[in-house]
Amino acid sequence: MPSFDVVSEVEMHELSNAVDQANREVGTRFDFRGSDAKFEQKGNELTLMADGAFQLKQMMDILRNKMVKRGIDTGCLDIAEPETSNLKVKQKVTVREGLDKETAKKVVKLIKEAKLKVQSAIQDQQVRVTGKKRDDLQAVMAMLKDQKLDLPLQYTNFRD
Repeated sequence: MPSFDVVSEVEMHELSNAVDQANREVGTRFDFRGSDAKFEQKGNELTLMADGAFQLKQMMDILRNKMVKRGIDTGCLDIAEPETSNLKVKQKVTVREGLDKETAKKVVKLIKEAKLKVQSAIQDQQVRVTGKKRDDLQAVMAMLKDQKLDLPLQYTNFRD
């Protein structure tokens, strides 16, 4: 039976490349000259450090721009409130990966409401969709692309 998986993944290598490029741009830009502005990455967590809130906003724009150029959807970012301490401003940004239970249930519910002849099942951090016809599976993909979910979705492991 044809099937595919609905997942939300981020290519970690591309993410680290985007962070490196953003760090290089911050180091060379005139408006950041003489400041200690930088990006730090530890796994799925990014930390932006700057001298002021305006610089932090500029850094966020640089990061988003670099991520889009590397093919990473910025909808996966969970941005925390900035913290101010000792004339420095810090902001934590978490890169969300995988479908949490609530989002997976929402995807399954949307698929069932579409009344297509497919079955969907939650498997760990993904949703497996199976059906008899490829056209039904492609209709599910199109329907999910039209939905406004708070997490970017990818469709992998398409089997015929």
